[in-house]
Amino acid sequence: MLDDDLRGRGIQDARVLAAMAQVPRSRFVTERYKDHAYADSALPIEENQTISQPYIVALMTQSARLSKSDRVLEIGTGSGYQAAVLAEIVKEVYSIEIIKNLADQAKKRLTNLGYSNVKTKHGDGYRGWKEHAPYDAILITAAAPKIPEPLVDQLKIGGRLVIPLGSRKFSQDLITLTKTKSGVIKKFVTGVVFVPMTGEVRE
Repeated sequence: MLDDDLRGRGIQDARVLAAMAQVPRSRFVTERYKDHAYADSALPIEENQTISQPYIVALMTQSARLSKSDRVLEIGTGSGYQAAVLAEIVKEVYSIEIIKNLADQAKKRLTNLGYSNVKTKHGDGYRGWKEHAPYDAILITAAAPKIPEPLVDQLKIGGRLVIPLGSRKFSQDLITLTKTKSGVIKKFVTGVVFVPMTGEVRE
């Protein structure tokens, strides 16, 4: 996985590669798909959701340009895999999941794996987690039809938002937004396919 799917496709951040090597992806997939845990493909999890392919997890993490002192917000905990990768790199991870069953399972899984620097909660991530703001980076792990302005507001100046953006079901743009004193700088990363973000963002 590391050599072919990550280094071979441009993942160069040593901290990201080390995190991907450390986190046991097999602990975040269902029993049915454990034999495919390290294949470079998205896999189904509970509640008709997915765990992203390793390359996309690594790419989003690398695109966030993280450091070990960072506080990071994740929107869409899912299985907890992306949160675990982040936790290997940064000081604090806060993760919100709108589907209660997934939130409960991810919290238990992350606790059992010893990730004491990850805090999770059940809720709609559109408005973020204001009491822990500002954040150095925010990652959204579901496709949003628009940029959630409350999340931009919770970024530090210089903070990065990584988001799959677009309303098409099978095609979105992965972009990064960097917050500056005068606005945001938007950068296209690649084309992606994510499950849709639900909740207030659709209103």
